[in-house]
Amino acid sequence: MDSFLIEGGEPLKGVIEVSGSKNAALPIIMASIAVDDEVVYTNVPDLRDIHTTINLLNILGREAELRDGVVTVKNGALSMEAPYDLVKTMRASVLCLGPLLARLGEAKVSLPGGCAIGARPVDQHLSALEKMGASFDLENGYIHGRCPGGLKGAHIRFDFPTVGGTENVLMAACLARGETVLENAAREPEIVDLANFLIRCGARIEGQGTTMMHVWGVERLRGCSYRIMPDRIEAGTFLIAAGVTGGELLLRHCPLGDMSAVVDKLRAAGMVITEVPEGVLARVGEEGLKCVDVCTRPHPGFPTDMQAQFMVLMCCAQGSGLVEENIFENRFMHVQELVRMGADIHVTGSSAMVRGGRKLTGAPVMASDLRAGAALVLAGLAAEGETRVQRIYHVDRGYEHLADKLSAVGARIRRVKEAD
Repeated sequence: MDSFLIEGGEPLKGVIEVSGSKNAALPIIMASIAVDDEVVYTNVPDLRDIHTTINLLNILGREAELRDGVVTVKNGALSMEAPYDLVKTMRASVLCLGPLLARLGEAKVSLPGGCAIGARPVDQHLSALEKMGASFDLENGYIHGRCPGGLKGAHIRFDFPTVGGTENVLMAACLARGETVLENAAREPEIVDLANFLIRCGARIEGQGTTMMHVWGVERLRGCSYRIMPDRIEAGTFLIAAGVTGGELLLRHCPLGDMSAVVDKLRAAGMVITEVPEGVLARVGEEGLKCVDVCTRPHPGFPTDMQAQFMVLMCCAQGSGLVEENIFENRFMHVQELVRMGADIHVTGSSAMVRGGRKLTGAPVMASDLRAGAALVLAGLAAEGETRVQRIYHVDRGYEHLADKLSAVGARIRRVKEAD
């Protein structure tokens, strides 16, 4: 396995291109299962999870490949089974359940894996699809769904605005008979991107980006070409990289309009973030960084996927601030690693008190999940001395060529083998 070896203390300066969104690309590419014809996706990031999705599509009977940021998915005879060996590595694999049921009337999908950041059950996915006429059995670690009469429209109210549940049901509803209403739907920009893709394919959807969506089923979805939106989480990570290193970065293709909660907190913490003709410019203001309180919420609130990275910024700031995690119950696993680097953080339940102003120092640390890994890279960039971030396969799941992008703007970071 590989690690990142980082020599910290270098201010980052230069231009970074924001890649296509991982969280948008995964469900949008999975939606090709519901489409009759060839689909071409552009601005697709070269990520471990994207390759897993392509492998899964090929096993399910599609002909899919990624080449130079373009994914092409050709039609083929569909299979109903998503095997454990693939699904165990990526939670988003469960998103094939809805479109498979809609197309085949049957699906057998292994219970999902992915990052170990707490329980993320699929019960809301299943209960919603049951209202649409499906029945499910759990057999040897697999979800076996059947709807021999086809799916039918239903009024569905989610107990909690689940992103994956909204995406799964949205895809299924496009081919169901009649109207489906999704109440308390998730509002993330990536769901809007999925809806826009499906509309391009001929779906009838209204209300994307709100808590109430209406979907009228159609007979078939046609192929198209579609460009994936930029990655707001990657962009937010790079904004913080400018802050923790005291540098200045210009981000091209930065989706600032989808990042209000993050940008507002960064500005409150002392960063200057400015839209310019070339993109978005980020640096620390004259008064320096100061700690602020952060509370994760479903969109449009502060995203849980930025919590770990923002905590690193607070470690480098003056004062103290409280971080409350309200989405996942086990998403503070990066804290003990940051403490190893000299951070002053105390966790009580779902809250973490961060006291800034202490210099971070390099240390060997271990990534426990995707965003924790990104946070440890940021900490390594800010720290004095050498940091080795281990288990970076987590980072590879969500950040395209991270070391190359950071090296190009002055970071001293390289990828090494664990045995080095």
